[in-house]
Amino acid sequence: MGRCPFVLERYYRELLNFCLRKVRDRDTAADLAQESYARVLGMQRAGKVIDQPAALLKQVALNAKIDLDRRAQLRQHEDIDALDETQQPASPHRLQPEAAYASSQTVQAYLATIEALPPRCREAFCMYLFDELSNQQIAERMGVSISMVNQYISRGKIACAARKQELDHGD
Repeated sequence: MGRCPFVLERYYRELLNFCLRKVRDRDTAADLAQESYARVLGMQRAGKVIDQPAALLKQVALNAKIDLDRRAQLRQHEDIDALDETQQPASPHRLQPEAAYASSQTVQAYLATIEALPPRCREAFCMYLFDELSNQQIAERMGVSISMVNQYISRGKIACAARKQELDHGD
């Protein structure tokens, strides 16, 4: 194909007929052919050497048709509000009222556990858990040793593990 984009013009009629066989609509076929040319010209301008332009144009046209079909499929969805209540898809379990309530209760239990930690321990554990700071960063901010930060974090983890066990066993 060389470097001259005008060489592509000789394949236009063949590509248009190919696209027309695929979509059976002259306007859509013309759009696919144009899209294919634009993509191949983009490849060529990017420096790609194209040895078999006819084959590449057809492959690009097939890919463009797949993209077109996907977009059409997305647009053909039914209006969910128009569906009968029994036909509407169920929301995920985590969004069901009971699951959402249980989840919020679990979160509240963990937060209460963290709040019950001694102040310096809570401060270090929160920086570790929520701010995602390293133990070194926490030590620098708090003005304590890394081993002290390790103790604080361990204490917070142990408290949360105990709470998890209580929640799991319904104690």
